[in-house]
Amino acid sequence: MKIITLGEIMLRLSTPGNTRFVQSDSFDVVYGGGEANVAVSLANYGHDAYFVSKLPTHEIGQSAVNALRKYGVHTDYILRGGDRVGIYYLETGASMRPSKVIYDRADSAIAKATADEFDFDAIMAGADWFHFSGITPALSAEAAKLTEAACKAAKKHGVKVSCDLNYRKKLWTPEQAQAVMKQLMQYVDVCIGNEEDAKLCLGFEPKANVEQGETNASGYYEIFKQMKEEFGFEIVCSTLRESYSATYNGWKALIYDGKEFYESKRYEINPIIDRVGGGDSFSGGLIHGLLTKDTMGEALEFAVAASALKHTINGDFNLVSTEEVEALANGDASGRVQR
Repeated sequence: MKIITLGEIMLRLSTPGNTRFVQSDSFDVVYGGGEANVAVSLANYGHDAYFVSKLPTHEIGQSAVNALRKYGVHTDYILRGGDRVGIYYLETGASMRPSKVIYDRADSAIAKATADEFDFDAIMAGADWFHFSGITPALSAEAAKLTEAACKAAKKHGVKVSCDLNYRKKLWTPEQAQAVMKQLMQYVDVCIGNEEDAKLCLGFEPKANVEQGETNASGYYEIFKQMKEEFGFEIVCSTLRESYSATYNGWKALIYDGKEFYESKRYEINPIIDRVGGGDSFSGGLIHGLLTKDTMGEALEFAVAASALKHTINGDFNLVSTEEVEALANGDASGRVQR
């Protein structure tokens, strides 16, 4: 399957272990970013995953390209140019101390790229799926236009489109998000998000108190129906994270196609090693599941298991195989040594 993702890959500088920014004399270096993370997951599952972006020609830009190539992502559609690679700094929390992210991504190459720099007809030709997130159009007005151009080309070529709403308060306000995201929803077949994303990006709010662990599925059913009716989605899907601490979460998901409303099994993830990229690993797992599984429920179980495993892996990328995800989805959570 040819799968296209569009977005920004960034240089991630994280404090070693659980040290604080003010303590650290060095940073661990990896690369990552919403749609790039999805592309890596899909390449790991055996798909022809292509990442579309723009990166500078200098060595840091090349290092970002190399990070994708290392895990089998096709980089044919990455333009070279611009002045900088976006950066984010990560301080990993523990127990009751939350993780912190500081962005330094203004004026990155992809944020300043324009739609006419990309041949989206050529990019979407022969593709089976296109995925973007709410992060990309939040980068700049030009990035929002770029995202819409990609969506229009995808629909022109009969490509299935998924969107992870992925609201980021450090990038835009709810008013700005809704003005852009509601317009983009006309192109979306599969809408992915959580309760906060649905509220801030689209104005929908389920009756659930996730902070207190109240994630009853019934609170989501009506909101899923309303979202499907308003925007014409084929499938609406939400992850449900119960955050007991920075290192202990409950994790499950819900999916609705207008006929069936399905709730996945629930995982207790404790301890969490690195939760950054957890939602992206869910999106990658869901896309793979919807393309390869017989039922929507099976697709969701694969996605939830994949994202649960990501929480045990350092870095943005979910470096697991299809077989490892299937084993967990089928009930093997023992963690026994494989010999």
